[in-house]
Order: sequence, then structure tokens, then C-alpha cells
Amino acid sequence: MSEKILLVDGHSIINRAFYGVTDLTNSEGLHTNAIYGFLNTLFKVLEEEKPDYLTVAFDVKAPTFRHQMYDAYKGTRKPMPAELHEQVPVLKDVLHAMGIETMEKAGLEADDLLGTVARRSEARGMEVTVLSGDRDLLQLATEHIRIRLPKTKGGVTETENYNTQDVIDKYQVAPLQIIELKALMGDSADNIPGVPGIGEKTATNLIVQYGNIENAYAHVEEIKPNRAKNALQEHYDMAVMSKALATINTDCDYDYDWDKAKLGNIYTEAAYALIKRLEFKNMLSRFRVDAPANEKIEKIFQMVEDFGEADQVLTKAAAVPRLAFAVHQEEGQVLALSLTLSEKETYVIPVEGFVTADWLLGRLGEAFAHVPEITTLKLKEALKCLSAHGVTIEKERQGAFLDAEIAAYLLNPLKDSYTCEELAKEYVSLTIPSRVELFGKDKLTKALEEKAEAFRIYGGYASYILYQSMPTLLAELHETGMEDLYREMELPLVFTLFGMEQEGIRVDAQALKTYGEELAVRIGELETKIYEEAGETFNINSPKQLGVILFDKMGLKGGKKTKTGYSTSAEVLEKLAPECPLVADILEYRQLAKLKSTYADGLAAYIEPDGRIHTTFQQTITATGRLSSVEPNLQNIPIRMELGRQIRKVFIPREGCVLVDADYSQIELRVLAHMSGDANLIHAYRGAQDIHRLTASQVFHIPFDEVTDLQRRNAKAVNFGIVYGISSFGLSQDLSISRKEAQEYIQKYFETYPKIKEFLDSCVEEAKEKGYARTMFGRRRPMPELKSSNFMQRSFGERVAMNAPIQGTAADIIKIAMNRVDRRLKAEGLKSRLLLQVHDELLIEAYTEELDKVEQILSEEMQGAAELAVPLEIDMKQGKNWYEAH
Repeated sequence: MSEKILLVDGHSIINRAFYGVTDLTNSEGLHTNAIYGFLNTLFKVLEEEKPDYLTVAFDVKAPTFRHQMYDAYKGTRKPMPAELHEQVPVLKDVLHAMGIETMEKAGLEADDLLGTVARRSEARGMEVTVLSGDRDLLQLATEHIRIRLPKTKGGVTETENYNTQDVIDKYQVAPLQIIELKALMGDSADNIPGVPGIGEKTATNLIVQYGNIENAYAHVEEIKPNRAKNALQEHYDMAVMSKALATINTDCDYDYDWDKAKLGNIYTEAAYALIKRLEFKNMLSRFRVDAPANEKIEKIFQMVEDFGEADQVLTKAAAVPRLAFAVHQEEGQVLALSLTLSEKETYVIPVEGFVTADWLLGRLGEAFAHVPEITTLKLKEALKCLSAHGVTIEKERQGAFLDAEIAAYLLNPLKDSYTCEELAKEYVSLTIPSRVELFGKDKLTKALEEKAEAFRIYGGYASYILYQSMPTLLAELHETGMEDLYREMELPLVFTLFGMEQEGIRVDAQALKTYGEELAVRIGELETKIYEEAGETFNINSPKQLGVILFDKMGLKGGKKTKTGYSTSAEVLEKLAPECPLVADILEYRQLAKLKSTYADGLAAYIEPDGRIHTTFQQTITATGRLSSVEPNLQNIPIRMELGRQIRKVFIPREGCVLVDADYSQIELRVLAHMSGDANLIHAYRGAQDIHRLTASQVFHIPFDEVTDLQRRNAKAVNFGIVYGISSFGLSQDLSISRKEAQEYIQKYFETYPKIKEFLDSCVEEAKEKGYARTMFGRRRPMPELKSSNFMQRSFGERVAMNAPIQGTAADIIKIAMNRVDRRLKAEGLKSRLLLQVHDELLIEAYTEELDKVEQILSEEMQGAAELAVPLEIDMKQGKNWYEAH
């Protein structure tokens, strides 16, 4: 059987991948989409071809004969995009790490190298496959040289295969006559001009009839139609040049060594490291370099099978210096516990006939009292599970707990998730089997019953990886200056948030129902009114039908057509509303419908038997460090519309309590004053002046007492806009003024507060230099956007670089305040509890007899959360519901 060689047109395939794969960047800011697409294509073809030899050909920067010919005709070739250009050397590094031979030579194009090696390999009796996106290479096809051309149809990539007969069947000409076709019809993708006015059909007819361009030109007077005859007569020189451009040199001066091209194991450790750096997670499973290590590790995972052994393991757990654990549960039922006590001891204890969940977690809780360092993933979820089984973590023991998810989040807050598999790859250099690989689509309950051996591996890794990755995570946190942030802010916050979630907030279900009914009445009134104004009934919630009513029937100006009809986004409608009552009513209808579905109806589903809603706070979602809230989202309660604010009336305290709401006043502007060191802004805050009125006075050069409400509102928009890196265009939109006026406002603002401009510029420069923005407390926000060649992406990155240190510092301060308030309430033996955090606002359910003390604690701990150059002020109110307290 003949040996097989696969030759790959490197630039063609990477270029195709660049335009075919959505833009990707790794955490270092390197564009990776072209490399990712190339490797996926290569792996697929290797599996199909199973070649004995492999080589990838690349062009080089030095001009080739064909380059020079084309440049003489056109001037310059289109340069490679910068985002693609930076990926080519990295791809070569990956290929070399995989032991794959590459070839390139100054003065020769990749096509010439491919043609030469293909012909020589065929002469050695080999079966040759050439993989390229370039149809020029079809001229190489023979019975023993097959050309493979990837083609995407409906989002799915297929490969067209061509030997001699395949070319004839598809193009009606022999492979070498492909050169003649290109000479006549050209190829813009390959910078081959061809003959103006001759397309593919005419070119094919001419070559079928005359065989080549020389013969066609010799019989030019016979050519029909006249348009083709005239074109060939007038531009025959271009046909000759195009033929030279299209002809691949199959006898280059190039020394090729088949021994070096012999294909071995491409899944090497060196390649694994590069793939890991590029963050191609789904490719890592291809690499078997970890297989022996995995087998060795998996042997230490023990499935505990009786009570005596379980008791012994948990007794041993109380005596180790550190441990890692994972509780496996499904639909509220604890199925098993994973426990790693050392590098050589990992146990999986199922909840079966010999132990109950209460006993198992109870014994685990007893062990916690003695272990100095305890690691888990998603500590807050573990606390909830432990609490449900009667296990309480005492205050003095909370410092022993580490959360691997939060550590990984701090090191890279741009990721979507922080799973055990990802920790294994990034911090233990190990590829572990996924749950799907082990169990398919089976639930954990079924897997434990029917696939005990797979569950042993799954459970073993769940705690083993945490045990192994935590030292590296801590070391990296220390190196990046974030260990204190982790230990003193984020980990204590887990316990604070856990307590808040357990408390929940009381809801007046009847008031919520009444609120929903009132909304329904108003929505019905608006619906009737809208139909009357439109002169017909239609689906108000259908953008397509609404667009027809507004822009076709009523003839309103400003309609923007999309593929599915006119855009009826809020931005479009808000511009039309002042001139058209119907549009204003539609906007109100939308707002009320959202209020009803999301809040009036939506919140009712979350009221638990205790009459309270228990939201879940998320600590690892936002890149800036802000908390988020889900199921339900209580941080997004509407405040702009009065009717929206009314929803807060349904949130009430328990009997004998009031709600106390404390809100930081302009915290981000105060942080800006401190971090920038601007004397004017600091002086204004220290003097307790109205910062927006003062800004208006100084920016518009009018006495403080003569500033109008409009001027103050405009100054407020500038003040807060600056924090978010607002552009003159954005400000002009916000204030409905010209872009020139907006630019003047911003310019005057920076003249008033000169240090702010310096500070914001320095934030951008530092982020460009270091690759991340940083808060006052050392939190990092990676900034890959700043390296983009896309102007919009870079501009976004610059705005984020300005805002992240400010918003992130404000988020850090509120977290410190939450921990301090929670700690004080408990330390002083109060029954009042912290319930909610909404960005800069804390809500406490305070017993009336403790009210004075609660307000004192809020005031002292929130104002003392950070030492700034300006005072941290809070606004504090109390009430019988959240609406009154806010």
C-alpha cells in the first residue's frame, strides 16, 4: 500500500479561518480565531486522511516573481489584516511544537512549494493530498494527487475533493487547463486580473473549444460573441500576464526532506502548553500527554463502601493540615461527598444505606473545627447545603475556608465560568474527563446507581483538583497583589452574602397582586387608546407590525429599515415621542407591560413559604467586581418611573421592624476626586458643596447662586459622564445638544478639574502598558480590547480603562462596608440583619428597639469603609416599606 502525504496551504487555510471564525482573543489579548479555525480544519482532515507525512507551506514577506508581476500591473497587493498577521507566527510555533514540518522560501510562493513537493512525492510513488482554499491548485490534480478544497454551506464546512476526472466533471477542462481559465476570467482572491469582460462561462467555452489562450488568440477572428473577441484582442497581454500569475512552478529550487516530514505523535506536551495558553479548551482533550498521569491519579480515588470506612475517613479528616471537599447534590438531595486529605488520599463517600446526609455532613462539620485550611468550589452553595443539614460554621472558623472559584475569578474576571475542568487545565496542567464524557446525559443520581466506577473518577477529581490547584491560585494572587483582596474582602463577603440570602426579604403578596391588577387596568386603557390613535388593531408587541403603522401608514420620519422590517427600538421611539402622542403611549405601554411581567407577576413566583423572597447574589460575574443578583434580580428594581418605584412598596419588614436604607452619595465621583487628586474637586467635597451646581458655575462661568436647574442637570450629566469615559457624541445625545457644544462642555470641565484629565489619560496608558486596569484595592480588570485593531473596540477599551478603576473601587468599598456592617450587627448581639445590597445602597431590617444602634452602625461602618481624600457621605432613611425607606 502506498504511503500518503498531506500538504497544507498554510496561508490559504489560516486566511479562510480568519474570516470564517468569529473573532476570539485569549486573556493576553492575542487574536486567536484564525489559529483556532486552522487547527480545527487540520485535525478533521488528519482524521480523514491518516497520512504518513505532513507539511504546511507558507508564503514569506520577500516579493516573489508573481508578486512583482502583479505589483507592476496594479501597484500593491492588499496587505494582510493586523489581527491575522499577528497569528501567523503563533500558528507556526504551535505546528513546530506538534512536530509538524513547515516550509517557506524567499522568492517562492506557498503554491510553488506545494506544487513542487506534490509532483516529487507522486514520482516517489506516494498518494498526495493537497489541502487549500485556493482553486489555482486544481491544476496540480492527477490520479495520485488529490486537491481538497474546504467549502462552507449553511454554516457547515464540507470538503470538495478533486482528482483529474473530478476537475473535468466540474469545470469541463483538464486540470492544467485551469491555468487557461484563470488567464481569461481572472481571480480577484488571488490578484489575477484576467481579461476584462470575459466571465467564467465564456472562458470555459473558449478553452473547451481552443484548448489554451494562445490557440484562442490565433483564432480570435472566429470567436463569438463579438464582445469576447474584442476583449481578447484588446487585452491579450493581460491574458498572458494572468496565465503567468496563475501557473504554479512545480520544479522549484527547494530541498525537501521526507524524513523530517514523517508524521509522529502531534499531541505533545509542548503543543499542549501552547494550546492551553491560547485557551482552546475543547482542543485540550485531544492531547493524551496527561493520560498516564490521569491513570496514576485516578488509582488513588477510593469509593467508600461501608460505615466503618466512612467513619475512619472523617476521623482522619479532622487531623490534616488542609483538605478539599465537594458536596454532590441534585434537586436538593445530597448524593455523595468528595474529600481530598493529601496528594495521595481522595475519597468519595456516597449517601447510601450505610450513611445519611445528616450524619455525613455533620461529621464533616466536626472535622472543619480542627482543619486550618479548607478548600471548596462555590463556597456559598456549600454553606447553604451544610446549613440545610444542621451544620453551622462558627465565626472564628470562617477564616479557614477558601473558595477556588473566587480565586480564579480574581485572576481572570473576564471568563464565563470557573469549573473544576478549567481549574485542572489552567492550574494543575491536567485534562480531566468532563461529566458528559463520563455519564453522557445521565443525571448524577442515575450515574451513581449505574456507573459507580465513572462516578468514582468524577467525584475524585471534584475535590482532588481543588486540593491541587489552591496553592497555585494563592501564589498567583500573592504575585498579582490580590491576596489581601481575596482573604480580607471576598472570602468574608461569602459569609455576609450567605446570611443575606438566608434572611431574604418579606413581601406583601396581596399588595403585589393589587399592584399587578392596577397595571393591568392601565395597560388595557393604553391598548384601547393606541388602537384609536392608529385607526386599527394590531399586535403592539410586534416590532414588524408596529413599524408598518408608524412609518408606512402614519408616514413618520426617522424609520430605519432592518432585514425584518423597521426598527422600533426604545432609542428610535424616544426620538419620535415628543412629536407623536401615539409613540409616547406605546413607550408607556411597553414599560408597564415589562413591569407587570417581570415584577408584578414574576416576583410572585419567588415568594417562599416563609413569605419572603430569597435572591441569590453572584460574586464572580462582573469584570469590575460589582455584585449581581438573580432568581430574582432585586438589583434591577425600576427607579426612573414613579409607577416603577411603587413596586418597592410591596417589600416590607417583619413585625416589630422597620426597613433602613443607606445609600452612598455620589460614591464614584468621590472616588474620582480621591484617585485623581484634583484639588478643586476635593475642595468642593470637603466644603460639602452641591457638586453639580458648583461644576455648572465653573464650567459655564456664572455665579453659583445663578445656576439654573437646567444648567445643573447638564453639569450632572457631564460629571457622571466623565466617570464613564463619555464621548462628545454620547453627551450630545444625552443632553440633546450639538456635538460641538458637548465637546466644549467636556473641554471646559477638564479645564475646571485639570487633574481629572491627567488621571483618566494615565489610566488608559497604564492599561495599555500593563494589560489591565486596577482599583485602589488592587483588583485587576484585564483589557484585551486595547490591543484590537478595530477602532470601536479600542475606543470601548479606553472608556473601560477610565471607568474600571473608579467603578471597581466603588464596588470594593461597598463590599468592605457590607462586611463591616454585618460583623458589627452580630458582634453587638443585635437581631437586626442586612437584607439587600443594590450597588451603592444597603437595606437593613431593623427591630424598632435597635433602630438607633442600627443607624449608628450603618453611618460609622459605611463612612469608615475607606480612607479617601474626601468624606464618604451616605443618605439614610427608614420606613414601613422599601419605597418609604429609599
